Amino acid sequence: MKGRILGMDASTPWQRTARAAGLLGPSGQLSPTIFAEMSALASATGAINLGQGFPDEDGPADVLEAARRAIAEGANQYPPGRGIPDLRAAIAEHQQRFYGLTVDPEREICVTAGATEALAAAILAYCGPGDEIVVFEPYYDAYAALAGLSGAQLVPVPLRFPDFQPDEADIRAAVTDRTRLILVNTPHNPTGTVFGPETLAVILEAAERADALVVTDEVYEHLTFGSAHVPLSTLPGAAERVITISSAGKTFSTTGWKIGWVTASAGLLDPIVTVKQFLTYVNGAPFQPAIAAGLRLPDTFFEGAADALGEKRDILSAGLRAAGFAVSNPAGSYFVIADAAPLGVTDAADLCRRLPELVGVVGIPVSAFVSADHAGDYRSLIRFAFCKKRDVLTQASARLAQLGTALET
Repeated sequence: MKGRILGMDASTPWQRTARAAGLLGPSGQLSPTIFAEMSALASATGAINLGQGFPDEDGPADVLEAARRAIAEGANQYPPGRGIPDLRAAIAEHQQRFYGLTVDPEREICVTAGATEALAAAILAYCGPGDEIVVFEPYYDAYAALAGLSGAQLVPVPLRFPDFQPDEADIRAAVTDRTRLILVNTPHNPTGTVFGPETLAVILEAAERADALVVTDEVYEHLTFGSAHVPLSTLPGAAERVITISSAGKTFSTTGWKIGWVTASAGLLDPIVTVKQFLTYVNGAPFQPAIAAGLRLPDTFFEGAADALGEKRDILSAGLRAAGFAVSNPAGSYFVIADAAPLGVTDAADLCRRLPELVGVVGIPVSAFVSADHAGDYRSLIRFAFCKKRDVLTQASARLAQLGTALET
C-alpha cells in the first residue's frame, strides 16, 4: 500500500501539488518546507525567527474585544456561507471608503478562510490541465502548490533585485492565448515591491488581449510606506475580469483568525463560491463580527499601522546594511530582501541554514519562492520579516552585525 500511496502517478493531485511546491523528490519522498525547517532551527537554537511573516504583537484592542464579545453572545455556530451580513457590509464600506469602489455585499462578496482559501477557490474554479497562470516571480509559495492542484502551469514574469519592478515586455510576452489567469500580488510577498498604476494598466491590457482573468492578492493593502496601494479593480474596464482578494490577518495582526474575502462581479464570483463551499464551507464565526469592527476603525488606525511598520522596516534594514548586506527598499508588506553577495556568499540557502548557529537569526532564502529552473537567479538573496517588536529587531540587528566576523572564522 505504501508504494501505491507514494507512487509517481503524475495525475495524482497531491503529487502535482507537492511537486509544484518543490516538496517531492525524484524518488517520490516528501520533504518539509523551508519554513518548517527554518522554524525548527530557530526553536532548536533559540535564534530570533525573522523567517515567517507573522507579528509577535496582538492587534487593536477594540477588535480583540469584539471577538470576545461575539463568543460570549453565542456567535459560535456556522455563519452564512458567504459570510455574516455585517462583515460583508463592512467590506463593501471599506472598498468604497478607501478606493471609491461600489460592491454589492449580497452578490459580490464572499468571506473565506483567509486569502489562501480564496486563492484556492479562484484557481480551482477557473483553471485546469492545459491552462496557464501568469505570476510574478518570486511568488508566495502557495501559488505553485495551488496551480499544481488544479493541473495548470505557472508562467513566471521575473522581478529583479533591488527594485523588483516587472518589465512591461516580459508581461506581454508571458500572456498568451493559453493564459487563463494573471495572478497579481501587490504589495508583494516576498519582495515588498508595490506595482504602480502604469504597471497595472499593462497587466489589464494584456489580460484583455488574451481574454484572461486577473486575480489580485492584496493582503498587504494597508501596509505601504510612501507608495499608495492602487487596486487593479479601480482601473477602467477592470470589473468584467478582475477578482480581488484580501484578508484581515496582516492589517490587524490577527493572522491566526484566517478571515479573508474575495470581491468580484456576481458572474465571476459565483463559480468561486461553488468551489469554496466544499473547501472549508464556513469559518471563524466569532471573528467575523470582530473584523467588521476592525474595517470600520478610523483612518488614524490604518495610517498608524503603516507608519509603525515602516519604522520597523527601517530598523532592520539599517541592521542588515551594517552587517554588510545589500538591501532592497520595500515599499510595502512585512519583508525586506537582503543580498548576501557583498559578504562573499553565493548560496543563501546554505547561509540561512548556518545563520542560527552563526549569529542567532533566521531568514528564508528567496530561492524558496521561485521555480526550480530560476532558483539560480536569486541564489544570494534572503527574505527577512520585520513585523516584530522593535526590541526584537534591534537585537537581531546587533546579532547580524557579528556576521562578517563569524563568516571569517
